[in-house]
Formats: sequence, C-alpha cells, structure tokens
Amino acid sequence: MAKTWWYVLAAIAALVLAVTIARGTGEPARTALPALEPGFTTTLPPGSPTATTGLPRHPNAVPPGFPNATSTGVRPGTRLTVLTGDRTFATDGEIVEGMDFHGFVEVTGRGVTFRNCVFRGGVADRVRPLLDTEHARDTVIEDSEFRPAHPSPSVDGIWAAATRIYRSEFTGTVDGVKAHTGTLVQDSYIHDLSWFAADPDQGGGATHNDGVQAFADQRGVHLVHNTIDLSTTEDPNAAVQSSADDLRIENNYLNGGGCVINIDHTPLGRPLTGQHITGNRFGRDSAYDCPILLSSRTKLTGGTGNVWHDTGDPIPDPERHD
Repeated sequence: MAKTWWYVLAAIAALVLAVTIARGTGEPARTALPALEPGFTTTLPPGSPTATTGLPRHPNAVPPGFPNATSTGVRPGTRLTVLTGDRTFATDGEIVEGMDFHGFVEVTGRGVTFRNCVFRGGVADRVRPLLDTEHARDTVIEDSEFRPAHPSPSVDGIWAAATRIYRSEFTGTVDGVKAHTGTLVQDSYIHDLSWFAADPDQGGGATHNDGVQAFADQRGVHLVHNTIDLSTTEDPNAAVQSSADDLRIENNYLNGGGCVINIDHTPLGRPLTGQHITGNRFGRDSAYDCPILLSSRTKLTGGTGNVWHDTGDPIPDPERHD
C-alpha cells in the first residue's frame, strides 16, 4: 500500500511541475495535435499573399479503391504560385501549372490544360463558378482542387463544357460540377458541399446542392470511377442530378441526397435517352432510402452491376415518378 501511494504522489508532483513550467513561460500547457495529412508546399513571389503549407483534408471515410483526399488534388511537393484577381485564359493550347488562383477563372481558348492548380475564387457578386469552361473547347483539368476562399450561395465549383477532369477534388461549393455537353469527370472526389438556408438562385429558399448537375438539352456527360459523397452535406438534393441525354455513370461510389441519382426528363418535355448507370456502389445515406429515381419518360439503356457498398447486394429497381 505504501508503494502505491508513492506512485500517486509522484504523479501529482509531475503534474504540478508541468503546470508551473507552462505558467512560467506565459503559455498554457499544450496537448499534441494530430499531424495534418501531407498536402503541398507553397512558393510565393515577393509581395504575394501568404498561402498555407499542407492544406488540411477532410477525414471522410471513403471505401478502399475509390478516389479520396490523398489520391486527388494537387500532388504533394508541388510548388504553388499565388495569383490574385480574376483571370481569363484565351490562348489555344496553353498549359497552366502550379497556380493558386485567388480570383475567378474563365477559359475561352481551345485546348487549355490546368495541372496541379487550386481554384479558390473571390467574393461573388453574382452566381458564378470558381472555374468556367462553358465558352471553351477541349479543356483539361488534372490533379487540381476546387475549394472556395469565400463560400456563399452563389459559388459553384466548375461550369464545364467539352472538358475532361481527372483526379481532382471539389469541396465547399454549392454544386461541385455543373456539366454541359462533352464533360468527363474521372477518378475525382466531390464531397462536403456548402449548404445555405437562403439562396437567391432558388427564389430565396435553401441551396439545392448536387455533386454533379447535368443540364437539359446537353449530352455526353460521363462520370467514371469517382467518389461523390454528399452524406455530410446538410439536406443535399442528389449526388447526381441530370436531364442530359447520353449520360454514363460508371464504376463510382455514390452517397447522399434525397435520392442518390435523380434523372428527370421534365425540363425537356420529351423522353430522355441513352441513360447508362452501371457498376456503381451506393452508400445508405439518402433521405428516402432511394439509390436511383427515374422520371416517367426516362429510358434506362444500361443498369446492371449496381450494388449496396456495405453488403454487395443489388440495389432495388429504380423508383419511377415525376
């Protein structure tokens, strides 16, 4: 018993000593913080704003084999240069690498490529994306990040047309990707979108968050081997919302929304054709326990190999209503 009390007294003395030392230095005693996941280093020209080394990553659990925060975005060790103010890229064939954009970016040239870039935007004075390629052709985006510096109901990730996106991360915007004709999103990670109770683009109602939204009268939107997870976004609409023809959703991990996938012909007033939803794995976090919702005049051309991720069992047949 005497030896036990000796250990107790020694522990109390050590604690008192630690508190005394901390007070003596004028700082509170500190606990160790978890290390940040490896991010990237930043090199800035003189007079540039300071950027953070090693951006923190969200600890969402992503199923093995699907894109996550470590397999998407700027490659570790990349040296970034901060550019402030809005930018337009109009030169055909231009290659843009290692830029940290603090301003909105628009592309009007053909064949512009972005590699290892971060798109942060600015304070939005209207509804706009961090990157706009709607008026360009053959844009390519590789290993890049879309994370707004000033999240608001008016800021999306990208408005894309004739654009190929690879290994990129989208987070913190209202929609991740607004997709027009000829958009490919592959090996990318869309998650943790920003919800707002009042959105001027929704008549003052809440934001209508979608991981990917493909528009009516568009075609050839392909989503291949992505993680689109809105399970931690408050009241999201859908991981994928589409009214486009020739839609392909293949080999993705999809989660969150009222229904995870919502395909709707009604903006067109005619049948939707060429809908392929194959080989996907679905999470359980949809508000209506609804993996796929098809409107009454949507024609599903391919719909095999879709399963619940947690069990591997086939998901139920799509729900059908307008």
